[in-house]
Amino acid sequence: MAAGRALVLFSGGQDSTTALAWALARFDAVETVGFDYGQRHRVELACRETIRRALPHVVPELATRLGRDHMLDLASLGAISETALTREAEIGFAETGLPTTFVPGRNLIFLTFAAALAYRRDCRHIVLGVCETDYSGYPDCRDDTVKAMQVALGLGLDRRLVLHTPLMWRDKAQTFALARRLGGEPLLDLVVEESHSCYLGDRETRHAWGYGCGHCPACDLRAKGFAAYELAPDDSGPHHDD
Repeated sequence: MAAGRALVLFSGGQDSTTALAWALARFDAVETVGFDYGQRHRVELACRETIRRALPHVVPELATRLGRDHMLDLASLGAISETALTREAEIGFAETGLPTTFVPGRNLIFLTFAAALAYRRDCRHIVLGVCETDYSGYPDCRDDTVKAMQVALGLGLDRRLVLHTPLMWRDKAQTFALARRLGGEPLLDLVVEESHSCYLGDRETRHAWGYGCGHCPACDLRAKGFAAYELAPDDSGPHHDD
C-alpha cells in the first residue's frame, strides 16, 4: 500500500468504480470527486451515491479509508458542447472520425478542477479510470494525454501531482476481473448491479452485465467485456500499479 492521500475521479461507471476500489487498496485516505455537466446519462450521479454507501459493507477492510465526496457543477461545459452526451442527438461518428459522444476538453477540464481540489485537500495522487485498450476512441483518454496533463498541472500548481491510470492497458474483461481480484464476488456484483455505463441512462433493462439500453456504444463495450470475462475470468491484465 502506498502512503498518502488520493482523489478519485468517480463518475459511477464500471471503470471509475473499479479505479476507486484500486485506490482504496493502495492509499491511506481516498476522497472522490464527481462532475455534473448536463450529461444525458446523469442517472450515473445517483449511482455514485449508491456505490459509495455500499462500498464500506462490500469491502469492509477498506471502509476507514473512504473519505469525503465532492460534486462539482460544470454546467458551462455542457452548454458549449454540441454532442450526443449533452444533447438529444444521434449517437454515431462525426466527420472528424470521432464519436458524437466525444465532449471536447471534458477530461482536460475534469483533471484541472480535480487538481485544484486536490491541492486544497492535500491529495498528491489523482486516480482516474480512463483507458485506451478497449474504449470509445476519445483522445483525452489516451496515455499521452494523461502524461502531458500531469506535467502541465505540476508546473501550473508548483506541486508534484501523480496521475494514476490503473485501467489504461486493461480491456473491459480485465477490468471486471480486476474488480473481483480487489473485492471478490461482492465487489464484482456491486460493479455489475449498481455502476452505470449506458449513454441513454437506461436503468430499467437488466442484462447479465448490468443495466442499460443494450445497443449504445457504452453498452456494447460493457456487454462484450463481460462475455469475454465469463469465458476467462482470471485477471490477465497488468499487475503493476499503473
